[in-house]
Amino acid sequence: MFHDIYDVIVVGGGHAGAEAAAAAANMGSKTLLVTMNLQNIGQMSCNPAMGGIAKGQIVREIDALGGYSGIVSDKTAIQFKMLNRSKGPAMWSPRVQSDRMLFAASWRNMLEQTHKLDFYQDMVTDLLFEGDHINGVITTLGIEIRARAVVLTSGTFLNGLIHIGEKQFGGGRAGESASFGITERLVSRGFESGRMKTGTPPRVDGRSLDYTKMIEQPGDASPSKFSYSTQTTPLDQQRSCHMTYTSPIVHDLLREGFDKSPMFNGRIKSIGPRYCPSVEDKINRFAEKERHQIFVEPEGWDTVEVYVNGFSTSLPEETQFKALRAVAGFNNVKFFRPGYAIEYDYFPPTQLKHTLETKSVNGLFFAGQINGTTGYEEAASQGIMAGINAHQFVHEKDPFTLSRDEAYIGVLIDDLITKGTEEPYRMFTSRAEYRTLLRQDNADTRLTPKSHAVGLATNERLQQMVRQSSKAQSLISFFSKTSIRPEAVNPILENKASALVKQSLKMAKVLARPNIRIEDFMAYQPVAAFIEDNDINTSVLEQAEIQVKYEGYIAKEKAQADKLTQLDYVPIPKDFDYEKVKSLSIEARQKLTKIKPVTIAQASRISGVSPSDLSVLLVYMGR
Repeated sequence: MFHDIYDVIVVGGGHAGAEAAAAAANMGSKTLLVTMNLQNIGQMSCNPAMGGIAKGQIVREIDALGGYSGIVSDKTAIQFKMLNRSKGPAMWSPRVQSDRMLFAASWRNMLEQTHKLDFYQDMVTDLLFEGDHINGVITTLGIEIRARAVVLTSGTFLNGLIHIGEKQFGGGRAGESASFGITERLVSRGFESGRMKTGTPPRVDGRSLDYTKMIEQPGDASPSKFSYSTQTTPLDQQRSCHMTYTSPIVHDLLREGFDKSPMFNGRIKSIGPRYCPSVEDKINRFAEKERHQIFVEPEGWDTVEVYVNGFSTSLPEETQFKALRAVAGFNNVKFFRPGYAIEYDYFPPTQLKHTLETKSVNGLFFAGQINGTTGYEEAASQGIMAGINAHQFVHEKDPFTLSRDEAYIGVLIDDLITKGTEEPYRMFTSRAEYRTLLRQDNADTRLTPKSHAVGLATNERLQQMVRQSSKAQSLISFFSKTSIRPEAVNPILENKASALVKQSLKMAKVLARPNIRIEDFMAYQPVAAFIEDNDINTSVLEQAEIQVKYEGYIAKEKAQADKLTQLDYVPIPKDFDYEKVKSLSIEARQKLTKIKPVTIAQASRISGVSPSDLSVLLVYMGR
């Protein structure tokens, strides 16, 4: 049946698998996407939303690289918000509420239109090897499919076990079976595996809710979008979310089910996401709090199904129902399905290279929750990087990696492979030491040229980025060179309670003031004329303003990044024997031997490797 050898096989059709398959195929590799159910490609297993704090930056980065997540998110959004607007631009994070069914349909449609991408519906239960190389996969039907590279994106399906109260049953998510065989095969080849847990809240009937008892959460008045491409446009209408709260009564009702909770009676032994705890975990850990937020999120334009964000739980369904009915606005709630927890296998990511290729098997790549992460965006970003590098591997081209000062994706992957993770890893802006450089507004200028150079981002996307960047620089130059007289600028300053001026000064100097925005100059004729003559859009205005306002901070952070990344150019030999370097601490020897960092910079980020250990290494290598 499959007589031809594929360049790349991607196992799994979630966010990581979809991006991996699209990237490899768009770069020219003959690619096969194997998934258990073709109807569930791009499925939103948990909340119907994309983006958020730091996650929105990741979606922008995926889009800048030429991935599909940003385009699909824009096409299927029902609400857009730019979070953290009250903070500095390094913290601004785009987020969309999505139409769940439309999202998956749009993903499948885009993949089906991707040249060189084939599909096959079956479960992969085993892997084929030839020495220390991957050689293909074996499905449930016993079909052997050969490939030069394989990307595993199994999500929560590897030996997945679903918990609802005292009930437990195998499954990768509600209504779908777990996947078996791959973990056992990899462990037999010396891979280390572990177990993690995640959870999801009940889905309810929106017709049974009383929204008058909740707080409306509308989208932005002037919504933006994720993708830098011209394929999408901002929303012209939006659906509101709502917010309500738990109460001491709700907490007491939940506690009644604690003795049957798999979290508290020992049936769940794995670790769940610290920053997205279940509702029972929240009221147990934060017993002093009288209430917790509940976000009521519609699942689409036309459906009445509602996602109860903040009420993730694995308590018995009757306990969930009883407690949720005590929440304001939920007094007559009807369930579509209860919440549940799921345990699944993952492989500690210290077993990977920066390319997401495994260290012990050539051509085998891991992406997504198999690496210990949580979240669609984190998974998708790994998927696109694994897909790119699988193509590069097959065609014997240089690896494609991103450093910590180039992308949040670089931070995520570096954190995973140098530090590992013992709980589901979630991205935050605080994890990035160069977040002023890694803003959501400049992902295209950071990454599109790099992606274009390896053949993923198209000529059109590169040219568009160059045009936008050129317009931003011309606007910055205009503000830097153009003076404004006191009689023109003082009304603006007075309106903003900013100190007035007595003589003309450059407009960039005025714009650099904290409370002055570029929009304050729109009524000033020279500015209005320049913007109109040069066809400058909102995103260009935003980027120019940020660069003017934060020029000093950006320059300082860039200099710091350049200084520290010098250590990235100090390579460590692949077969370096740390046991011979007796001056290293025992912990450093153990961890360096296990992780095998490729540069001194990577070694410096390994927990347990001290500055003195680095000095010893540098001296030992003649530096």
